[in-house]
Amino acid sequence: MSRAFTKVALFGKQRAENIREPLLAIARIVESTGAAVLFDAATRDQVGLEQYPGHDVNAIGAQADVAIVLGGDGTMLGIARQLAPFDLPLIGINHGRVGFMTDISLEQMAEALAPMLGGAYETDRRLLLDGEIRRSGKANYNAAALNDIVVTRGVTGGMVEYTVRVDGVTMYNQRADAVIVATPTGSTAYALSADGPILYPSLAGLLLVPVAPQTLSNRPIVLNDDVVIEIEITDERDAMAHFDMQSYEQLAPGDIVQVKRSTNFATLLHPVGYNFFETLRQKLHWSVMPTDRHSRA
Repeated sequence: MSRAFTKVALFGKQRAENIREPLLAIARIVESTGAAVLFDAATRDQVGLEQYPGHDVNAIGAQADVAIVLGGDGTMLGIARQLAPFDLPLIGINHGRVGFMTDISLEQMAEALAPMLGGAYETDRRLLLDGEIRRSGKANYNAAALNDIVVTRGVTGGMVEYTVRVDGVTMYNQRADAVIVATPTGSTAYALSADGPILYPSLAGLLLVPVAPQTLSNRPIVLNDDVVIEIEITDERDAMAHFDMQSYEQLAPGDIVQVKRSTNFATLLHPVGYNFFETLRQKLHWSVMPTDRHSRA
């Protein structure tokens, strides 16, 4: 058994429909354990729960000892980045589609939450990326990412041309639709759709995946997580850098997107017995055999 939680923050997916009742149900479960509920102010205002005081992220980071996130993986990505500097663990309740990180379903919620808040949980620590855009040798933009940092072509279309360096050593020059730097968490997101491998969540590695590269022999590669990756734009065409696909910045020729492991981590909590391979079987439908065409009616 780990320590029990006494102050529980609660976040909900922004602009989601039918989220008020699940949020109230979670709040009641938290209160039934004797813990205090700290509602995220934006969530409270969105669903009209004026009976609970609202708190901003800084107040939650200073007071809460765990946060429950009701939403999909996109919601979890945003909250995890905000709370990472406070080292606040996160419990994800799925109110979205796939739910790799928000792995507890609404149906499982009542059974799973109370034991977890009492200290019966498994800890899953995930690394984050720090991204910096350097222009003329100076930092121009900074952002964190839990899934990935992606350099992609801009609005004018065409391929983006770039040079990749790892710890100052040139890896290759390439033209492609995009290039992805992903964490193990992000290996099941955009990188997977670009034929990248799945990395086990606790693996100390970063994944570099070109998207539709002009040189067809250019393949994904896994690097140590302590390297510094630089992606320099070498063409006159416009390009963009995306951070978890939730924030972006325009890139100019000669800009360098520098990516390295963050000093912060995101800590996800799961019910006792959680298994990553079971998640893959459920979310990616592993072990589901193709229908035998001869048995079709």
